[in-house]
Amino acid sequence: MANVQSSEKDNHRLLKNNRSSGKHNETRGKILVFSSAFLVIAATIAITLFLGYKGIRTFFAFDVNLWNFLTTTGWDGTENSGALSFIFGSFAVTFLAALFAAPLGIGSAIFMTEIAKKWGQKVMQPVIEILVGIPSVVYGLIGVTVIVPLIRDNIGGIGFSLLAGMVVVGIMILPTITSISADAIKAIPDDIKNASYGLGATRWQTIYKVILPAALPSLMTAIVLGMARAFGEALAVQMVIGNVRGLPSSITDSAATLTSIITLDMPHTTYGSVHNSLLWSLGLFLLIMSYVFIIVIRVVSSRRKV
Repeated sequence: MANVQSSEKDNHRLLKNNRSSGKHNETRGKILVFSSAFLVIAATIAITLFLGYKGIRTFFAFDVNLWNFLTTTGWDGTENSGALSFIFGSFAVTFLAALFAAPLGIGSAIFMTEIAKKWGQKVMQPVIEILVGIPSVVYGLIGVTVIVPLIRDNIGGIGFSLLAGMVVVGIMILPTITSISADAIKAIPDDIKNASYGLGATRWQTIYKVILPAALPSLMTAIVLGMARAFGEALAVQMVIGNVRGLPSSITDSAATLTSIITLDMPHTTYGSVHNSLLWSLGLFLLIMSYVFIIVIRVVSSRRKV
């Protein structure tokens, strides 16, 4: 009898210790999770405030006119500098790259998920993962040694152009669009596809009239995410676009982007000077556009049909 009571006490003590240990672990876990979330939020707010202060300061400390800064093209590092050519270059490269990569990415995703599933998973999926891991400087080197001469010899111009930037950046964002598009198509319930087949639709009719419309919000999210990466790309674009500080008249002309001009000019400016402050303002514009892309992604994602 005494042994039974002693065993019950031991079990009760063990259960109590386990509960106490579980509460401590839960508390530590909550502290770790909340601390991580706080650090991420704090870092985002700190970056926004710092860049916002440095970017806005230009228009008060040096009497730079905001309208002229955004709508003129003359860039000489003074109060009269205009960033329109760089803004145009960034948007041109971004949209052209999206036009180049979106059909290829969505087509590859359809091939991987609906046409040749086994072959796509065994061959294309590793290829996409390899493309994601390639550094941007490698894309730039390939652009300089292959794409630029190809454009110069077959299309015209000097080769360093918006077209070269479009191709290089389009290849860079292709894995992002393909991966997200493939996940979106895989997420469509099989019942919807089977219902289409049951009504007599062919595979291509099902893809075109059922799968693509159902996955359209997610596909748009993939494209916008790719555009967000393209808009902020610096090194690869800088190597192939030509970095000419003026508005291009055609797709084969050289141009410059916000990121390329920042990376080129920042090392050659004096901290606190007008030129330096103007570059900080370009950085603020990039940050604002990043937020715009994020908002667009959130809006598009909230409209998913499936």
